[in-house]
Amino acid sequence: MTAADSPTGGPRSIEQRTREALERLAKDIDVWVATADATGEPTLVPLTFWWDGETVWLSTRDTNPTGRNLRTSGRVRLCFGHTRDVVLVHGTARMLTGGELPAGVGDAFTAKDGWDPRESGPSYVWFQVTPEVIQAWGTVPEMTGRDLMRDGKWLVRGD
Repeated sequence: MTAADSPTGGPRSIEQRTREALERLAKDIDVWVATADATGEPTLVPLTFWWDGETVWLSTRDTNPTGRNLRTSGRVRLCFGHTRDVVLVHGTARMLTGGELPAGVGDAFTAKDGWDPRESGPSYVWFQVTPEVIQAWGTVPEMTGRDLMRDGKWLVRGD
């Protein structure tokens, strides 16, 4: 649902946007991942993800630009949805090898999309993204109050 679909025709409440953002995190398969290298050269790629209820799990090769950027700076922005119903996550990523992966993460990741990075070769590593800021908005009227999370703390819970 976007602001245009709101029962009142106006901006959705923060509670509704939080609820819908959590639904998107649980159900979407792919996310746009934005990183930058030390010189500021940006990289934007779609990756499969899994949301564990608190953090976003990604997997990619540690040798590609996104893997190198995440490994080096840990800074990342994730964009879910489309331009008229977006959820934007600003977060910090930590890298884990397959051997460091907590029990159940690989299986849950694979169950969501059917792809198992553990079978794709040793250059695939895992990144656990901890959200610091989560924003959601549909159109201009929702720009005010778009923050759902600040400093890693939900402003309200939508569930």
